[in-house]
Amino acid sequence: MAQERRPNKPARGGQGGTGRTRDGNREGSRPGDARGKPAARSGKPASRDGKPTSRDGKPTSRGGKPPYSRDRRDDRRTSAVDRTSDQQRYDGPEIPEGITGKELDRSVLAQLKSLPEKLGQRVARHLVAAGELLESDPKTAYQHTLAARARASRLAVVREAVGEAAYAAGEYAEALAELRAAKRMNGAQDYLAIMADCERALGRPDRALTLLRNASREKFSPALLAETVIVEAGARRDRGEIDAALRTLENARLTSQARAPWVTRLRYAYADTLLAAGRPQDALEWFHRTEAVDAEEITDAAERAAEVERSLTE
Repeated sequence: MAQERRPNKPARGGQGGTGRTRDGNREGSRPGDARGKPAARSGKPASRDGKPTSRDGKPTSRGGKPPYSRDRRDDRRTSAVDRTSDQQRYDGPEIPEGITGKELDRSVLAQLKSLPEKLGQRVARHLVAAGELLESDPKTAYQHTLAARARASRLAVVREAVGEAAYAAGEYAEALAELRAAKRMNGAQDYLAIMADCERALGRPDRALTLLRNASREKFSPALLAETVIVEAGARRDRGEIDAALRTLENARLTSQARAPWVTRLRYAYADTLLAAGRPQDALEWFHRTEAVDAEEITDAAERAAEVERSLTE
């Protein structure tokens, strides 16, 4: 997730930045009204025909409208556009008919039971649709999660889904805000690596390192621990600290006998960092070692190895 040439990140489930509310502007009040109430409250005298005037007796604008008044028709037009935009965000993309919402993990469905039945079903269907599109069409997946959030913003699982889809769609500021919200709600650490990587993507490697440094990693799963190491090494590289990035990765479980995706990603990050450090022969070895455990082909280790081999023979 965090190395300079990032392989696709496996999705964690049904998962998209935040919608922004719009404040409607109120009409400017007029100095006087049609019933002939004095305009003195505004500090401006009225002419004989009842139209507001300036202190020298001249009308303030054509037709007697004060300069700061608005055409109500323009306001209605703007409001209609805003309502349409908000409604589209609320409705979200069309959900395929085959999706029922029951495809979600039981733990997620249990959280959605706090919602009214029909509402919970709609939220669940949006989350399933988002999960199915997360890798192939992250922008649409993000829109699905925004629709879920519009209906159930107080559920941590929904905010987490928005954050993960926003991250996949490249909306890093939104992803960070949503994952922070989810963390406040449930105290989970599962998205710490993604949050730190968002800080990196926003050009703030120092914040990424601080976030990871303050985290208690004792209870992290091997996969999450590997991701935090990858992001930390990436943040070091962002700061130009290549040697520190190598040390960070070398202290991780690079030689694990497991063939899980996290081992693949860890080795790939190490190979890529070796290449950045000007050690192509060592990088070639680790690209090959990455390829050996990359059964799911989540990286381009084979292609990278071939590139390095060509460069060494030229």
